[in-house]
Amino acid sequence: MSARNSRTRPEPPQALHLARLAGGTPGEWVTLPGGGLRVLALPGKVGGPPVTGWLTCLAGEAVLDLPHGEFVRLRAAEGYRVTPAEPWTALPVKAGTVLLLVPEGEGRDA
Repeated sequence: MSARNSRTRPEPPQALHLARLAGGTPGEWVTLPGGGLRVLALPGKVGGPPVTGWLTCLAGEAVLDLPHGEFVRLRAAEGYRVTPAEPWTALPVKAGTVLLLVPEGEGRDA
């Protein structure tokens, strides 16, 4: 056996399936370690955390209920910038809706 064949190859990196991860605890934000990203499988009405960042619909469709009777409709691959000054609640329009929240890092320029 040659030296080349005797080396074990490392396992290739695995992708993280965000919708599946969120589906493990529907209705609860799951925070990914090391980056602050949060995913949520949206089974019903859920209030948004008071952070500044981008909310993206990964799958399905959601309505964000905003103050003063306003709302935003998010379809898959659409995003909306949220802030603590504008509290929001998410409601699913389609089954299987999954949201991704990417908070802005502290100390970074907005």
